[in-house]
Amino acid sequence: MSHPAIAPRPRVVLVDGVPMSGLIAEVEDPKAVVLAFHGGASTAAYFDCPGYPQLSLLRVGAALGYTMVALDRPGYGSSAPYPDAMDLPEQRVALAYGALDKFLADKPRGAGLFLVGHSAGCEMALRLAADRRATTEPVIGLELAGTGLRYAEAARNILKAATPTSRPSGLRELLWQPEHLYPADVLSSMTNATTGARYEIGTTRNWSRRDFPDLAARVEAPVHFTVAEYERVWQSGPDDLAQIGALFTASPRFVTGEQTGTGHNLSLSYHATAYHLKVLSFVEECVAAQRTRTQSPATETSQKREAG
Repeated sequence: MSHPAIAPRPRVVLVDGVPMSGLIAEVEDPKAVVLAFHGGASTAAYFDCPGYPQLSLLRVGAALGYTMVALDRPGYGSSAPYPDAMDLPEQRVALAYGALDKFLADKPRGAGLFLVGHSAGCEMALRLAADRRATTEPVIGLELAGTGLRYAEAARNILKAATPTSRPSGLRELLWQPEHLYPADVLSSMTNATTGARYEIGTTRNWSRRDFPDLAARVEAPVHFTVAEYERVWQSGPDDLAQIGALFTASPRFVTGEQTGTGHNLSLSYHATAYHLKVLSFVEECVAAQRTRTQSPATETSQKREAG
C-alpha cells in the first residue's frame, strides 16, 4: 500500500536541556519506524537530498508506509553548542533515544525500530542497537553503509590530518568520487557543510579495533551491510566483508550487498533511489519476521549468513 507524498518536517526538541534537531516524515499507521543517522560533516538533510525529492530516503520510506526520522547526530544541528553533554557514548545514546521519543510522543510505531547508519553515523546506529537498557523499543533490524574494519591506504593517509575543526586536503576527493555520480549542486552544498563533533576524533581512533567489534557482538537484530561500488574510504573485498559478518555473532541474519553506480555517499547519488529501495525491502523482511516472532514466540530462528 502506497501513501501520499509526505514532505519531511524539521523538528527541534529538548532532551535533558539539549536541543536535538532532525527531520520527520510521519504516516498514520506505520509498519515500523526507521531512524537514520548521517555521517561526518553532514546533517539529517543527507537523507532528504536537497532539491531532489526522488532521491530522499525519508520520502520514499514514508510513501511505502513507514514513519521516517533522520536525526542530526549529537554534536550537529541544534546540539552543536553543547559538546560537554555528549562526550560519553551513553550520553549520545540517551540523547538520540530521547529525541526519538519526543518526536513520536504517543504516536504508533508499528513493528518496532529499524536503524540506519551511514559512515560515522554507523557508530550511533550500532550503539542504539546494542544498548537495550536504554529503551524498551524493539529493534527489528539494522542497515550499515560506508564503514568497515580497515581503511584503504589512501584514506588512512588523508584522515591522519583530520581534526574536529578542519578537513584535511584530499578528503573531498576521497568521499565524492567519481563526481559524475552526484548532482553537481548537491555535491557543492554538502561539501561545504559543518566540520564535525569533538568526540568524533576518539570514536574514529577506536572504531575498527575496539568499538565496532564490541558493539557488533551485542546486536541481536538482522543486519544489512551495503558497500558502494566506488567505496574509497574502507577496504571492502570479500575477505573484509566476511570478517565484518563474523563480528555479528548474536545476529540471526547478516546480509551483504553492493550498490552499483555510487561512491561513499550513497544517499546523495543518482542511484540513491535504487539503494533506498533495497534497504526498505530489507526493512519489510524485518517487519514480517518481527510479526512472526510476536505471533509465535517459541519459534527459534537459526543463524544464517547471506551474500547478495
